[in-house]
Amino acid sequence: MKEKDMIFGIRAVIEALDSGKTLNKILLQKGLNNPLFRELTDKINPHRSIVQYVPIQKLNNITRKNHQGVIAFISPIEYHDLETIVPGIYETGEAPLILMLDRVTDVRNFGAIARTAECMGVHAIITLLKGGAMINGDAVKTSAGALNKIPVCREKYLDKSVEFLKNSGFQIVACTEKADNFSNNKSYTEPTCIIMGSEEDGISAQLLKMADEKVKLPMNGSIQSLNVSVAAGMLLYEVMTQRQA
Repeated sequence: MKEKDMIFGIRAVIEALDSGKTLNKILLQKGLNNPLFRELTDKINPHRSIVQYVPIQKLNNITRKNHQGVIAFISPIEYHDLETIVPGIYETGEAPLILMLDRVTDVRNFGAIARTAECMGVHAIITLLKGGAMINGDAVKTSAGALNKIPVCREKYLDKSVEFLKNSGFQIVACTEKADNFSNNKSYTEPTCIIMGSEEDGISAQLLKMADEKVKLPMNGSIQSLNVSVAAGMLLYEVMTQRQA
């Protein structure tokens, strides 16, 4: 992790919170309990979903400087609220297209997907608050700046997001090798959320169950497996060509 992506020290993190900086994660040393530390924990209470309590050894492995038991990771982008984004897309008169990334953890994969998504007309990306890639400077660089253009929504529970999108008129399409139907046999012209799964084990069983349709990419090779950023690009290209027809 590059130092420009993080701040450390109790007072520095308090000032970051007071100034409204968007933080990806806050690491707090287990067992600390002094007045200044308690002031910090009071400040971060509204942000507790991004807090992790860790042993001092983990903090020391990140930086050898005087961290005082706290390290925070700064987000280079502002995150958006899904329930605000969706009505705004509908107001433009376009059929919304949203990309959901289920536990995609590789920063460069995330950046590459965002770059393709912006080029293919995706209106927003949904990722996990915990368990997804941390959006840092490397992610923004890999995205060629796309992460400064396309809204990103961090959600605590993706199943709740799927429920909201279904209630908002979206079809939910899961891209998975387990599908029987090919992606080019599906229509994407209506409001659509496409789910792409993690590098390790694809889309979770819960989200697969919630999907309206499962599709797989047509392939001729013997490996029958693609990097998630490549797979996302192929499917989004199909969506774009249909919508431009």
